[in-house]
Amino acid sequence: MVYRALCTRAAPDRRTSSGQAEEPVSPTDRNPAQRTIRVVAAIIEQGGRYLITQRRPNAVLPLLWEFPGGKVEAGETDARALARELTERLGVKVDVGELVSAEPHAYEHYTVDLNVYACRIVHGEPECIAVHSFRWVTSAEFDAYPFTPADEISMNKLLGVFDA
Repeated sequence: MVYRALCTRAAPDRRTSSGQAEEPVSPTDRNPAQRTIRVVAAIIEQGGRYLITQRRPNAVLPLLWEFPGGKVEAGETDARALARELTERLGVKVDVGELVSAEPHAYEHYTVDLNVYACRIVHGEPECIAVHSFRWVTSAEFDAYPFTPADEISMNKLLGVFDA
């Protein structure tokens, strides 16, 4: 199994109209009328290492790391969306297990409703199809990778590390 991979495939990605990363805001400061985007992510562990992916350079929050996943489209279940996103982004098929974390995270213009599920790869090896890079890392190595704010909150809760 390959635990480190660097992918340089450049493919188009969705961006905000400004093309800039949005700064997080506190939940009390957010506009109640702003849109909420439902996002699913996978915690995939193999041999004590976790699969993380790096966002592409032209994405919102460029080159930050996250647990693999993506947006839930209209009419999709979380499980179906997560299976689709992992096939589209990494070329793997997964079994989606239990919900392990559900956290909203407010950004300046929208809120991400992040739902993280335990998953396991049942077919294929990860490859960079619609991600900049991926890594298999131990939980002790998480601090070496700059994560998206929403993923960082979920990661800290999963690890039992709560910042005041």
